[in-house]
Amino acid sequence: MKPTWQPPRDYRNRPVAILGAGVLGRRVGCIWASAGYSVRLRDPSEQQRADAITYIEENVQSYSVKTGKTPGSFEAFKDMEEAVADAWLVIEAVPEKIELKTSTFAELETTAPEDCILASNSSSYKSSEMISKVSDQTKSRILNMHYYMPPQCMIVELMTDGYTASEIFPFMVERSQEAATLPYVARKESTGFIFNRLWAAVKREVLTIIADGVSVPEEIDDMWLEMFIKGETLPCRMMDKIGLDTVAFIENHYVHERGLSSEKTVDFLRTNYLDQGKLGNKCSQGGLYAPDDKSSTPMNGPREPEILVLDVGLSASTPSTTSGQILKLTADGNHYEAILKEQALPDGLAVDQACGRMFWTCMGVPGKPDGAVYSAKLDGSDIITLVAPGIVNTPKQLSLDHSAQKIYFCDREGCRVYRCSFDGSDLETLVDNIGHDLTSQESVSDWCVGVTVSPALGKFFWTQKGPPKGGKGRIFCANIMTPVRQSMGSRNDVQCVLSGLPEPIDLEIDEDTRTLYWTDRGEIPWGNSLNKTTLDEAGLVVPPVDTPRTYETITRGLNEAIGLKLDVPNSHIYLTDLGGSVYRCNLDGTHKQKIFSEDLRAFTGIALLRS
Repeated sequence: MKPTWQPPRDYRNRPVAILGAGVLGRRVGCIWASAGYSVRLRDPSEQQRADAITYIEENVQSYSVKTGKTPGSFEAFKDMEEAVADAWLVIEAVPEKIELKTSTFAELETTAPEDCILASNSSSYKSSEMISKVSDQTKSRILNMHYYMPPQCMIVELMTDGYTASEIFPFMVERSQEAATLPYVARKESTGFIFNRLWAAVKREVLTIIADGVSVPEEIDDMWLEMFIKGETLPCRMMDKIGLDTVAFIENHYVHERGLSSEKTVDFLRTNYLDQGKLGNKCSQGGLYAPDDKSSTPMNGPREPEILVLDVGLSASTPSTTSGQILKLTADGNHYEAILKEQALPDGLAVDQACGRMFWTCMGVPGKPDGAVYSAKLDGSDIITLVAPGIVNTPKQLSLDHSAQKIYFCDREGCRVYRCSFDGSDLETLVDNIGHDLTSQESVSDWCVGVTVSPALGKFFWTQKGPPKGGKGRIFCANIMTPVRQSMGSRNDVQCVLSGLPEPIDLEIDEDTRTLYWTDRGEIPWGNSLNKTTLDEAGLVVPPVDTPRTYETITRGLNEAIGLKLDVPNSHIYLTDLGGSVYRCNLDGTHKQKIFSEDLRAFTGIALLRS
């Protein structure tokens, strides 16, 4: 029986070794250092080693904004054996010479630990071409691990050498996500991996169009921008939208005109799709996408998302502290289902579709340390307790840093802001307002409620709503990275963004426009509203020119406003209130419409599911 592959022993406390300290090697090293790992760079050139260390010193903090980790150590070596000693992962980024790569892996077989994962960053060669001098056992822990150009592009492609243990791939996907990269796994060996094959076809046809005199570069780029970038058109979705029978008809014309092979285009479509009645969105059998996923992105823009919303349970026909639910609504609000029930006052909700999970808080009984944070698959199955009852007090709204795989959440009565990893590990207190009796009236002003995070600004923002209808609400911000040698209760980077608000609750930021949005459940005329303000590069309010008010109220008439979620691709905002309604409006607050409402509901957190 084939032995089951096991992760490298104690890998979190072992170094990552990068062979080659050139332009890409030093950037890969910076990625792993930003995730908290010790990094060793090996290069025979003294100048390359020095330049690599300088690069990481100057850039690792900016990389760490995405991981949320304290950077690990990093050093450079001339000697191979010293660099890879005790490493759990070695990534070769040596020059693209197959003989050099082959000899490098042969040397690693004898110098690196026996449980070490060995990877090639090559974009030109498959790792199977480099393993002729290693044993079968070593081949099982070798793979391609191709980076593009961090930090501008954080994609990494993983590909087997034909022998790689299958268990390595999910393990390396998790480690790559931990390092704030976006991993994609090729299902089989392929010259060019995934993206380079796609790009090769685009590049080839673009050059042919220019060479044939059909168009010019400026027009081609303009059309690409309008169709694929602004229009958010995706190639497989587009084919399903057009219809695979039409795609095959068009492709067949090219086949005959250009003398191309039809094996992997028309013939492939006919055998695997058309002959089985799978024509795309226009039929019940689906197409490239399964029929239950046929609501593909339209050619002229994204579809409205489905909605997940929390019902706190206090307006139910038989209210209790454990009658909360998570509902899934269609985009038009005409249909819904409860995917989770018996929740203890659920309040904050967020979704990461890349990992296929939702995250939510349950307040528990306010004033008691019995709040919790949970995770589940998007259908409500596989519930995992991330922060168990007894650790925090009253967890409220939460927000995700998707790249760093971090959860930010506020603890109201606990007067704190917390952060943890998607698996619940590395729980840390970011802000601590506790300095008094939590039962005193003074503590109400320090209650932390809503939170959002902006990796682009390097900041997280939170609301302190103040006493009910008190007009003493505030919004604060602080750096994602806690200042060195400062504590959660005395950090000097906390800044008050806005004050004197009725009662701010949930908030979100549009990073492209640096616009901060928040709901307010305070007294009218400025409460029970949706508001916005523009921020500068430091995360502070840009002073308005023509009004003394530092923010704008863009929608009113809510009934105890709570949840807020931006849908920037569709230029929409979704809102909830304790009156049992879900709303949608434009980004400027206009055209507000109530898309769902029930008297026996009281809604808090909200999240969106995109097709």
